[in-house]
Amino acid sequence: MANPLRGEVFKLYKSLLYLGREYPKGAAYFRERLKSAFMKNKDVTDPEQIKKLVARGDFVIKELEALYFLRKYRTIKKRYYEPEK
Repeated sequence: MANPLRGEVFKLYKSLLYLGREYPKGAAYFRERLKSAFMKNKDVTDPEQIKKLVARGDFVIKELEALYFLRKYRTIKKRYYEPEK
């Protein structure tokens, strides 16, 4: 019997993998860390624990999006506003 949360876990992995392309330390670094995090929890079978881990993954997605937004904002600010002296 397949786990009903399996699709949600795959969706989370793919989303994180996509977001990791722009990671400041590099995509390869992010991919290795992502794979090790998912492999560490591969034997979890309790649906409640899986839901908690997926919720944590969603939080990481939001944090990465905030990091990227902040980086883009700082770049735009540097380009269009004069530095204060």
